Amino acid sequence: MRIVLLCLLLALAPASWADLPAARVNGVEIDLMRLERYFSEYLQAQGRAVTSIRNPALYKRLRDQALDELIDKELLWQEAQRRGIAISDEQVSAHVGDVEAAFGSPAIFERRLAEAGFDRAQYADYTRHEMAAQQVYAELSAVDPPSQAQVQAFYQANRESLQGAQNHSDNPSVIPQQGLVLARARLIAQLQGQARQSVRQRLRESATVEIAD
Repeated sequence: MRIVLLCLLLALAPASWADLPAARVNGVEIDLMRLERYFSEYLQAQGRAVTSIRNPALYKRLRDQALDELIDKELLWQEAQRRGIAISDEQVSAHVGDVEAAFGSPAIFERRLAEAGFDRAQYADYTRHEMAAQQVYAELSAVDPPSQAQVQAFYQANRESLQGAQNHSDNPSVIPQQGLVLARARLIAQLQGQARQSVRQRLRESATVEIAD
């Protein structure tokens, strides 16, 4: 999350766009400035730059994907509010301090805040929202550890790909042991991915989302 916040400060958008809505989520606006900031962050996470995208169709597709993620973030923040999830001032202060330290200089941090259209209070508020959204997302998408029988079944169903990823060993008994460990890790990742997708879908289905043309 620290990298996400750091990238956000580096992504600039014209201040005159601040009041223009890109979407509304249960009546709450996501303005164009917020979208453009996040779009730059979204591209950076993929190793891209806005100026490197020459295809208008690709640009629109990536921008729409970034907006979808922002809508999910807003829905998670609203869910956190409904559930009474509170992030303390101490937690926010510690996190902002980590981001400031990553810049290596308080003066640079202050300049980046100003360039991105934030003062410290606004940035602290943004951080609080992000932390609350991440917390509720983790709570809603938590999964129970798979049973040994589930791991065994997953291993049997994916034995070929799992064996290809295992470390070589002179001891034949080590191979299935390694495979089961890898199978458990992959199964947990799969279950968590499915749970996260289910959370996003459930929140969308119960929300009113309006996207500007």
